[in-house]
Amino acid sequence: MITIRRARLSDSVPIAAVHVAAWRSTYPGILPDGYLARLSVPRQAGHYERAIRAGVGVHVATASGIDLGADVGPPRVVGFSTCGPTRTPQSAELLGQGEIETLYVLDDWRDRGIGRRLMRAAAGHLAAIGCASAFLWVLRENPNRWFYERLHGKPTMESLVEVGGQAVPQVAYAWAPLEKLVQATQATP
Repeated sequence: MITIRRARLSDSVPIAAVHVAAWRSTYPGILPDGYLARLSVPRQAGHYERAIRAGVGVHVATASGIDLGADVGPPRVVGFSTCGPTRTPQSAELLGQGEIETLYVLDDWRDRGIGRRLMRAAAGHLAAIGCASAFLWVLRENPNRWFYERLHGKPTMESLVEVGGQAVPQVAYAWAPLEKLVQATQATP
């Protein structure tokens, strides 16, 4: 069974492991190899632990039971999302009041509706904290960018972000009003 829930402090290491695995499988040839090799689960875990403690909207997708090929055993984190109020005032004016900062699902768990459900959880969190619109940044060369277009995200802006000492193009996808994202995540894939 796949469950979406708010993250707990004990989820910080599994979240970090998903983050590192997703970047290493998605970004070869897009980001510097040395940067991807230096990604650190312990360092990322510290980041996510601080985010969870701070009340950032961190949601996890856990798999258990038959989905893991077993009837017993602890649930396994297979994806996560983070969101909150826009990090910069300029972004709030141009793109949206709420920002979906991350969305990662392990390769073996894609195409099961997990990303859509995590986006729904993020949209719900943003609505609960009073955001009327939302956006996210995605690297322009990310091969999974189509997912946000399928959820009716509107490509709104492009910019460069520095990753591993390299300037990388990114695209902002926006949903205004936020209800557009909520409706898109409820539609059948």
